[in-house]
Amino acid sequence: MGGGAAGLATGIFAARLMPLRSVVVLDGAGKLGAKILVSGGGRCNVTNRVVTAADFCGGSPHLIKQVLATFPVAHTVAFFQEIGVELYEEDDGKLFPKTNRAPTVLEAMVGEAVRLGVRILPRHRVSNMRRGASGFHIAAGANSLFAGKVVLATGGQSFPKTGSDGSGYRLAEELGHTLVPPTPALVPLVMDGDFHVPLSGISHNVELTVQAAGRKPVRVCGVLLWTHFGVSGPAVLDVSRHWHRARLEQRDVAMFANLVPGDDPDGLEGRLLALASAQPRLQLHNALARLLPARVADALLGALGIPGTILMAHLPKEFRRHVARALVRWPLPVRDSRGYSHAEVTAGGVPLTEVDARSLGSRKCPGLYFAGEILDVDGRIGGFNFQWAWASAWVVATALARAVKPDGPSVR
Repeated sequence: MGGGAAGLATGIFAARLMPLRSVVVLDGAGKLGAKILVSGGGRCNVTNRVVTAADFCGGSPHLIKQVLATFPVAHTVAFFQEIGVELYEEDDGKLFPKTNRAPTVLEAMVGEAVRLGVRILPRHRVSNMRRGASGFHIAAGANSLFAGKVVLATGGQSFPKTGSDGSGYRLAEELGHTLVPPTPALVPLVMDGDFHVPLSGISHNVELTVQAAGRKPVRVCGVLLWTHFGVSGPAVLDVSRHWHRARLEQRDVAMFANLVPGDDPDGLEGRLLALASAQPRLQLHNALARLLPARVADALLGALGIPGTILMAHLPKEFRRHVARALVRWPLPVRDSRGYSHAEVTAGGVPLTEVDARSLGSRKCPGLYFAGEILDVDGRIGGFNFQWAWASAWVVATALARAVKPDGPSVR
């Protein structure tokens, strides 16, 4: 169930491996793959050149590694080439369709599913599912179906307007599973105060630190984008799940930005001293503008109450130290995130301890399998979550092919 990336991929792989079996994709939305269409700014970042278990968070790095190994990036590239989608590489290893259009990916996948005889049933939101002696009785609106095996690939709760509203979690719980409580991930963050407001639209490299009580600090380097509501950009999206998880666990949590990544206070103070020696008549704000965007430098000095017009030769030692420490540990007073409506993925979901690593089959309910975002796995930005969708779909499809006997129950 679920006609997104993982659901469609599972349907395609299952139909290829079991050409004599009936494969049905149920989806509650009127049109399939809405999240595919909005991903990557409408271009669909299909995968990344290098994907490892370290690119993900979740309950079992070993299981994630094992799943990824069954369907590596080379297999993804080959699969899309087979269905007519050529990929190309951008910065940071991101792979996109050469058309730069997400519909290219969705149309190719739907076309391949139809070619293989997969029955695609939109507007079939599953309201109830009960396991019987030989399979599953499924209620989808006014329709009733029976299936020998069921795959939940319903996604999480991100972008609920696309139909990803967390309903799959309820079905999993009704069939005996627990949940790692979900939170938004890959989501912009909302800040208190107004420091960020005049900087809206400016982006630059930073190192972000999320410090939660009782936890090791989490550090991420990348681009931060100042916005009218707070901060966004790749680095912020990547750390957002850690901020949310800390809040979920009711831990005190603080977030800081090193605005000159790679420097510590002593090193930065040394750079400022060297500038003062080389260009004693250089004004402080012009000196800082060599290290970070000028508007950010001016805003920082204004917040510190230090005149930017001070000549470097006349900069008092205490001011120099104050500036150096502030630049490498600038507090970001995060109040909240923009929530599921702006989150690219969901952290949390069905625990990996409740599925078999070789099949992603349920340890609680025989015949039930999971693929994609519904599981407690979330990757960083850059195509990693799509790679998890393809790989987990392949694991499930191959497990189904092993499990289903030629004369076993079908779908009707």
